[in-house]
Amino acid sequence: MRAFLDVILLVLDLYWYIVLAMIIMSWLIAFNVVNTRNQFVNQVWRILNQVTEPVLRPIRRVMPNFSGLDLSPLILFIIIYFIKQVIILYIYPNVF
Repeated sequence: MRAFLDVILLVLDLYWYIVLAMIIMSWLIAFNVVNTRNQFVNQVWRILNQVTEPVLRPIRRVMPNFSGLDLSPLILFIIIYFIKQVIILYIYPNVF
């Protein structure tokens, strides 16, 4: 059971880094540091959106509009942190 919890923690960590990469990539695209006409950049951007958008979309629907400022990744980071802490502090010590 602990191995299963370790895998869940690892997946949450990996997803955290994927969301962080999506945030950085969106900033680079917004400030014209990278161009989405480049095939590699476009493919990476599409993959990151396909992986993160299903989780971020429901958060965006619930959150109010902050005039173009997207805070849904921040809420997702808080949710991931909360899930990890629940697993580490409450579930993991009680599993033999």
